[in-house]
Amino acid sequence: MELKFWGTCGSLPAPINAQSVNRKIIAALQAAQGQTLDTREAMDKFIANLPFWVRGTYGGNTPCVEIVGGDDFVIIDAGTGLRDLGTHLMAQGTDRLPGRFHILMSHLHWDHIQGFPFFPPAYIPGNKIIIYGCHDEIEIAFRHQQGSPVFPVAFDHLGADIQFVVFESNKPHEIAGFNVTTMQQDHPNVSYGYRIEKDGKVAVYSSDSEHRDDMHRPNYRFLDFYRDADVLVFDAQYTLADAVHHKEDWGHSSNIIAVELAVQSGVKHLCLFHLEHTHSDETLHQMFEDTKGYAEFFSGDSTMKISLAYDGLEVPL
Repeated sequence: MELKFWGTCGSLPAPINAQSVNRKIIAALQAAQGQTLDTREAMDKFIANLPFWVRGTYGGNTPCVEIVGGDDFVIIDAGTGLRDLGTHLMAQGTDRLPGRFHILMSHLHWDHIQGFPFFPPAYIPGNKIIIYGCHDEIEIAFRHQQGSPVFPVAFDHLGADIQFVVFESNKPHEIAGFNVTTMQQDHPNVSYGYRIEKDGKVAVYSSDSEHRDDMHRPNYRFLDFYRDADVLVFDAQYTLADAVHHKEDWGHSSNIIAVELAVQSGVKHLCLFHLEHTHSDETLHQMFEDTKGYAEFFSGDSTMKISLAYDGLEVPL
């Protein structure tokens, strides 16, 4: 099993701007002072050693994660990253098309569905797309965002065979060879986390979830949901101060809470996700460094790996 991140930003798409590019160029030029960069090999080595926020970007697409490991396509959430996934598949000319796509929805807020009208496989006859979730309004939400006058192509004009499946939370389901369990989360209009298992590997997707004072209880229900996960994709949009004060009840969590719950659950790899759209790459990089420092303080000798999700990240299990 492998996770591929196509969209990692929360709330709304946040493309990089000219000012951000300028800061990256200045930082790279400062780091290049005194360096000998007269060959392509030297340049490549220099770039590879730059901090990620300088040489790359965490991206600006809203949530979309592909779960690789079967004959069908399995996707969690349909944010704007779904467009890049679909465009990638079309460019490959893959022999897996036409194909079957299983899209698991955490909830129906716009940042998690807005990529679907731009998903090329949805327009191609022969493709089958099954959209799953625990919300009764799931089909209504997908249809409404393509209604007139806000989108030029009506949902009924899409070429693929599209079906909707509403299932009950906290019960196991078999989807495309994966064992899938959902859990209701604290978020406006309610969201659901996914625990996905196959061949002894476990991936947990827990975005758009707020954790309150009861998280300190030894029987906190999420501890078992996250238990021994090979990777936990966790909502870390806010700072701890925002999560518990200024933006309390907004339905999101923080990097600090992520570390505490992941360590207590025995998670092997914590992946911070649903990143704050107003943060620059430099700010996100500093948050990542702070998270690793806090993990050392909180856990002592923990061997848990920590990543900050970015558009294009691949995580093998």
